Parts: sequence; C-alpha cells; structure tokens
Amino acid sequence: MSDPSTAPAPAGSIGWNERIIAEFRANAGYAAWSSNEEFAAGRPVPPPVPGFGGSRGMPLILVHHTGAKTGRARISPLFHQPVGDSWAVFGTHGGSPRHPVWYRNLVANPRTVIEVGTEAGGTETVPVVARTAQGAERERIWAAETALIPKFADFEAASGRQIPVVLLEREHGRAGFPPPPVE
Repeated sequence: MSDPSTAPAPAGSIGWNERIIAEFRANAGYAAWSSNEEFAAGRPVPPPVPGFGGSRGMPLILVHHTGAKTGRARISPLFHQPVGDSWAVFGTHGGSPRHPVWYRNLVANPRTVIEVGTEAGGTETVPVVARTAQGAERERIWAAETALIPKFADFEAASGRQIPVVLLEREHGRAGFPPPPVE
C-alpha cells in the first residue's frame, strides 16, 4: 500500500494529495467526501461518515513534515481530533503493517507547522510540536476516535500493530508566529 504523501501523481495529472490540499485551502479546512468509486481507487477522503462533517465534507488538517531520510518538505492531509489546544492524528496507514511516512518523519523532526480551518472561513498556519501519546492518554483519544470512525479500529486489527496517536501541541511564541492570546 502506498503512502499518499509520497506517491507520485501520474504525468499530466494532479495527485490525490494536491487535490485534497487545494480543496482544504479553498474550503476552510474541509475536503469533499469521496464517492465510493473514488475511495476504492485510493482517494484518501472516505465516503460520507454518518454524523461526521455534514455536507461540507471531511474536516482535515494539513501536517507539514520533513523527510527523515531525504530532508524533503512534505504535506499530508490528515483526519484529526481536537484535544484541548492540540490536535490528535492517527497513523492508520489504511491498515498497513508499517507506520505511515509522515509518522516516521514527525518522530525524527517533531517541530513543524500545521494548517487548520478557521471559523472565519479561511485557514491558519500553527506551529506545533509532535509527540506520540502513550498509556491512558492514548487509549482515551483512540477510543473517542474509533467511536467516531469505527473503520480505524479495523485498520488497527488488520495492521498487527498499535496505531500511533500523535498529539500536535501548539507551540506558542515560536519566532515568526504571534504569541498566545491574552485571556
């Protein structure tokens, strides 16, 4: 199974990731649901999930990461779960026995940025530090996610590995980014 963040697009076409990234940026953090045919063909946004996202599509975040081996800049559109002032993402890799490339990259280079949709209808770039959730924290977040998207539990069972739950924690005051709001 290929990782959509690394799979090249056929010559003369726009790849899935490029399409999803463009949709995300045009639609304040949402990408249209895939048809069953598109999903079967590998488009990484699933068909509508009951009770999740509505007609706007699937809410995503764009995770920027640097290749652990290549040093290349990459962007991966990912499902997420808000966790306080942070975001949790899930290394399901579609049930593959291997962790996704973006996960290995974040382990090697945890300081990065994400793009998130805003209430005002745009997107915001947020500096974050990635860390893998462990123990009870991981179990609580994973249980909430699999209740929302049961397919993720199927992916974990098929993969033969524990799916990593990665917390992307907002990094306030990083150079080039505004300080946290005063409350």
